[in-house]
Amino acid sequence: MEIRHLHYFMAVCEELHFTKAAEKLGISQPTLSQQIRILENELGMPLFDRIGKKIVVTEAGSLLFSYATEMLNTLQNVKDAIKDLQELQGGQISVGIMPSDLDYRITQLVIDFHEKFPKVKLKILASIDIMRQVLENEVDIGIGTNVEADDRLVMIPLCREEYVLVVSKEHTLAKQTAITIAELKELPMVMYPEGFLGREVVEDAVKTHGFQLHTILETSSVTSIMNLVRENIGVTVQPYPLIQQMNDPNLCSIRILNGAPSRSLSIIYRIDRYVSQATTAFIEQLKEYFTG
Repeated sequence: MEIRHLHYFMAVCEELHFTKAAEKLGISQPTLSQQIRILENELGMPLFDRIGKKIVVTEAGSLLFSYATEMLNTLQNVKDAIKDLQELQGGQISVGIMPSDLDYRITQLVIDFHEKFPKVKLKILASIDIMRQVLENEVDIGIGTNVEADDRLVMIPLCREEYVLVVSKEHTLAKQTAITIAELKELPMVMYPEGFLGREVVEDAVKTHGFQLHTILETSSVTSIMNLVRENIGVTVQPYPLIQQMNDPNLCSIRILNGAPSRSLSIIYRIDRYVSQATTAFIEQLKEYFTG
């Protein structure tokens, strides 16, 4: 069995179509079919059932797919480890993070890291589905919010952040230092759309007090939310460290009493993924930045 046979097999599994898989691999369809037959002959069992123009993976094929995934991941980890050894502080790190934190939280961290490791290329991607990005190997590591335990992931807790009410300096509540969570009920809110984690955290907190937010405007951009609040169109509820980082004199933060919403931040990465020296250094800097 050769590595290329596994790559061919995996491509057919992904496409469930020999012609499409061949195009993806850059070989002819007859060549691909021949190589799969060689693999099936070696294993002594069919890997695919061919039903007309459609194909389905057999039980033997499913078993091979599971082991082939592990083998190819291990091979990639070996290549990454050797490349890391050759390049030492070089290479690339891809990181998934919530859009609001990307815009306002980690700029200084990125600057500091670049000064320490100028040879490392950082690729920071905004996402509202960080766990999926990590599990599907779209990013090396993620900074996840309220991440649930998963056997496929390493999870390093960073911190817990409390949410506050944010209003314009012109708002009637601007001079207050605190407000009860029940008092949020009638306030016109500018929030993320339903389904966004930043919205769900707040909705879950107020639901325990028997009400829903009175949302008058929704936008997926934290910059737009803050612009609308600044113009006194409505108010919003956001993590306090985010508001601190903005340091906007036109915005006022008010502490929420009696059960303020909160979120926990964690570093996550696949348990079977090779962690380079540069990635390890970046993780350590993340821990210092968020917990210091």
